[in-house]
Amino acid sequence: MEEYNTVIIGAGPAGLSAAIYASRAGRKTLLLDKATPGGQIYLSSMVENYPGVKSTSGQELIKTMVAQAESFGTEVKPFSEVIESDLKQKQVKTKDSQYHAENIIIATGNRWRKLGVPGEDDLVGRGVSYCATCDGPFFKGKNVAVVGGGDSAVEETLHLTNFAEKVTLIHRRDELRAEKYMQEKAFENERIEFLWNSEVQSINGESGVESLSLKNNKTGEESRLPVAGVFIYIGMLPNTELFRDQLETDERGYIKTTEKMETALSGVFAAGDARHSPVKQITTATADGTIAAIVSSGGH
Repeated sequence: MEEYNTVIIGAGPAGLSAAIYASRAGRKTLLLDKATPGGQIYLSSMVENYPGVKSTSGQELIKTMVAQAESFGTEVKPFSEVIESDLKQKQVKTKDSQYHAENIIIATGNRWRKLGVPGEDDLVGRGVSYCATCDGPFFKGKNVAVVGGGDSAVEETLHLTNFAEKVTLIHRRDELRAEKYMQEKAFENERIEFLWNSEVQSINGESGVESLSLKNNKTGEESRLPVAGVFIYIGMLPNTELFRDQLETDERGYIKTTEKMETALSGVFAAGDARHSPVKQITTATADGTIAAIVSSGGH
């Protein structure tokens, strides 16, 4: 079993910030991630609300964070998913190795919620997507739809107008929840159309997405929207299933912590989108990671 001072699970902004501070404090630090470092922000085409950075892509911001963490000595292991954990004993296991640490910081983030309608699972990767940044170029000159009304939905709708002929934004309410400046950009864009008070009943197609069956939740009217793709942004679910029988969580599965990012188990911390928090932004995630690293390193 390999020994570390700090093991961090999840290499998004929270985990990377924790790694930077822990390593800089002289802690032998391991950062594990089940995929490529970055989490949700890695998929963002545009980041312009991170202090000190006027505008960049999520990928570029993450690359900078990874390089900074490694420069202080963090050992970063991508594609190393934690499959078992004994948090009381401060032990975690991946497919290839087992690790023990003085402190564990959980920064596993969250994932996109699914619609749960017929056709969704069958057509993932064939027109159903949760990442416009990843898949938008495949729909050049085609008509697509986005489902949702928050910041992510509107941001990715705007991004898709770089490729698609038309983007229809489908929202179950009669107004968007996104920040006002993004709403204004969307309303001004001639390639975007809006379907209000509408819900997707099914995603239709054989070898790929061909249309959406819709229902107006005010009038009950049903309709069909021909599209080649649908991008779904209806909220998030925390990636905390592995820890829920060991830690206290809220009703949605987000880990409960103190203001110092401490969980109910001594030496175990949670940071970023995996923990119970009223706001989920890059800045709040990096702040969480900073606090968790400093407190776990004895700097409190």
